[in-house]
Amino acid sequence: MEDLTFIIENEQAKERIDKAVASFESDWSRTQIQNFIKDGHVTVNNEPAKSNYKVKVGDVIVVTPPDAIPLDIQAENLNLEIIYEDADVVVVYKPRGMVVHPAPGHTTGTLVNGLMHQIKDLSGINGVMRPGIVHRIDKDTTGLLMVAKNDVAHVSLVDQLVKKTVTRKYTAIVHGRIAHDKGTIDAPIARDKRERQNMAVVDNGKHAVTHFRVLDRFDKFTLVECQLETGRTHQIRVHMKYIGYPLAGDPKYGPKKTINFDGQVLHAGLLGFIHPKTGEYLEFSYPLPDDFTNLIQNLKNQTLINEE
Repeated sequence: MEDLTFIIENEQAKERIDKAVASFESDWSRTQIQNFIKDGHVTVNNEPAKSNYKVKVGDVIVVTPPDAIPLDIQAENLNLEIIYEDADVVVVYKPRGMVVHPAPGHTTGTLVNGLMHQIKDLSGINGVMRPGIVHRIDKDTTGLLMVAKNDVAHVSLVDQLVKKTVTRKYTAIVHGRIAHDKGTIDAPIARDKRERQNMAVVDNGKHAVTHFRVLDRFDKFTLVECQLETGRTHQIRVHMKYIGYPLAGDPKYGPKKTINFDGQVLHAGLLGFIHPKTGEYLEFSYPLPDDFTNLIQNLKNQTLINEE
């Protein structure tokens, strides 16, 4: 892996070095960074870093990550719900709380572990960590994902995502009552300069477009359908926050006082794409999970707004 260079800016100044580096590279935990420092993989201004060093504006930090140790990803019987399968593609339902693919320190219980048990063949383009994975949804988002069983199918599905021909519709509950019935959010997204583990609308970010329409309104909340035109990390969560209607239950982008729910109230309920081999358009839908429908009913009845 190539060296990574970080230049300390005002917002990181006086932070301990492990925290500062973690703000630039969210894939590393502070414990990992401390281990890098201990093993001599981090320098500050061309000098070996010390674990208790507090960074200064203008410091140049270089991290030379050690060679990754290949992970042994095991198949697990997770009883995944396969919605559709043929020789080329799979459509699978991901429940709330499940991570899509393994990562260092998190190698079990993921969607990939379950797919490896239930599906005979998966594409290898994304490597051993992400076999078959074409796109992702967040850990606490429920819904449908398309999976490639061979490399030809994988290339086709990724190409459709790039060309924006895949249909992806989500249902969400957001804070506030949206007055207009529909809208489009066209705002670029990149990593937040102040909170490096978050995404944000940033002037020089990647092109991102979300279309939404109101399905129902409650006292302090709105039920919406969001359709993705692009697929940036946390796109719906970031875009809805940007226009002033953050997702209910969202621990990262929502307000501190929000609905008591296991993460953001977001469901990827409709997925459509062109079959890589037959050229036929396929579309699949999955109903809202019970906790989502119960929440809607409670909001309609105004018996809850179980805020913390």
